[in-house]
Amino acid sequence: MRALTFTTGLALLLVVSLAAADARAEEISVEAQRREGALEVLCRALVEAPVELIWQTLTDYNRLAEFIPGMTSSRVLSRSGAVAVVEQLGAARFLFVSIPIEVTVASTERPPHAIEAKMLKGNLKRMEGAYRIEPLADGRVRLSWRGIIEAEAAPPLIGDLLMRSTIEDQFRGMVQEIERREELRRVRAREAQK
Repeated sequence: MRALTFTTGLALLLVVSLAAADARAEEISVEAQRREGALEVLCRALVEAPVELIWQTLTDYNRLAEFIPGMTSSRVLSRSGAVAVVEQLGAARFLFVSIPIEVTVASTERPPHAIEAKMLKGNLKRMEGAYRIEPLADGRVRLSWRGIIEAEAAPPLIGDLLMRSTIEDQFRGMVQEIERREELRRVRAREAQK
């Protein structure tokens, strides 16, 4: 009976914690503007998680499709020093429009505060961006992604809406996964202390 109560209590604690994490993930800002024929996007969020956990989540390339909306596959093709070559498949969606995305990116890791990605090949005209991890004095971390992206097949207005929506969803998915992993880490730490 004690095991059942422990498991039920842990499950309830996790559900409540995930709901709180989801509420925190709502504190995401997204700015987008046209620049040089492409869409420049800046996403920012404040997260309460250790830099190491954030870094591990951002660089978990082979599992990104498990928690990034619209991504169906992500796998490391090769690694050389600080550069991982990653193939990613999925789709950009907005309302009733969907465009398949197939890209291979070079992800240059600059631990523990930056990851820069540049498209090597794919069906986008252009894609490059960078994550930045900035610890703040209050213990939180500012996570940002700034990038420039241009869809091959979509007209500018539809393409901009499509890409902005997709990037926001993907950034939100990343933040939610960081918060989920951090809450799980905290729950396990509390349980280990009992």
